Amino acid sequence: MKASVVAVGLSGGVDSAMAACLLSRAGHKVIGLTMKVWDGRFSLPDEGRSGCYGPGEERDISAARRVADRLGIDHVVVDLSREYGGTVVEYFRQEYLAGRTPNPCFRCNQRIKFGALWDKAAEAGVAFELFATGHYARIERGPGEGRLRLKRGVDRAKDQSYFLSGLARGQLGRMLLPLGGMTKASVKDAARKEGWGDLADKPESQDFIESRHYGVLFSPAEARPGPIVDMAGRVLGEHRGVAGFTVGQRKGLGLAGCAGPLYVVRIDACTGAVVVGPREALSSRRFVARDVSWADDVPSPARLIVQVRQQHKGAEALVLPRGPEGRREAEVVFDKPQMAVAPGQAAAFYEGDIVVGAGIIDTVGPAGS
Repeated sequence: MKASVVAVGLSGGVDSAMAACLLSRAGHKVIGLTMKVWDGRFSLPDEGRSGCYGPGEERDISAARRVADRLGIDHVVVDLSREYGGTVVEYFRQEYLAGRTPNPCFRCNQRIKFGALWDKAAEAGVAFELFATGHYARIERGPGEGRLRLKRGVDRAKDQSYFLSGLARGQLGRMLLPLGGMTKASVKDAARKEGWGDLADKPESQDFIESRHYGVLFSPAEARPGPIVDMAGRVLGEHRGVAGFTVGQRKGLGLAGCAGPLYVVRIDACTGAVVVGPREALSSRRFVARDVSWADDVPSPARLIVQVRQQHKGAEALVLPRGPEGRREAEVVFDKPQMAVAPGQAAAFYEGDIVVGAGIIDTVGPAGS
């Protein structure tokens, strides 16, 4: 690849630092970009934790600045607090209030990190040709007119293609993912060889907010208490707000006196009830995804691997596009029932290691449907 001006999203961690380092060593002119998203609108205590959103953000900005200084590159902080608050935080809140399980990373990547950040940086006079991050995923050109393909990272344990699966072809065309062909261990080894042992040993954070409780994002009226009920409607306990629960959750239900392990099966936004049941109640055979986008032309009904959350390994399924021109919805029928398929989460569709589409889980059918 010819030398280019590459902006790198610097977070202050080892992955983005090594992405910037590798590109700089390869002869590119590198500029560090760091997002500022904390707007102070919620009373989040500074617990010393690292997360995407919270009052400790300045620590991460300072860490990113030190990385840029080490590399001798320019560093620009881009204020996206208004955009992030409206596009990611408010989405997160409204999805929980609707009884759904949001995916803030998927949303942020689609609209902020690989969208608003580029636009806002350009408005500030930061000129660059390509944008890179430390995500563990790959971008390759496929057969026929050099079409771009998003692929899983080589390190399957760290693969982050799921979070990037909603990106459009135009976004992929401006991106570089230098770590996609590396393992996490090799990235840390490379950092230590650069003399960056402090970064290699820095604890990772994948938290959305700098708090152990999502309830801090909701007003007392929004975070109203409600019943925890079994699948027959019997009240087993009480919760302090639905924002503390996700489908498939077992811990933290406060139901120690009940016989057998219980899991969150669904959240009823109308009544404010959290419905719990046995593990087998989480089993689903099919779901419908909305807002589906495809990497290429809309496929005919196809057999694909479908991944329904980051820690899900993916499972074989028949995917049937439907809706206007077949583009906006897809019905997914798994070969074998899957656990904890949650409305609101992203669903990524794979052909081998290649991402062929993605959408948002809307309605879910039980195992026998």
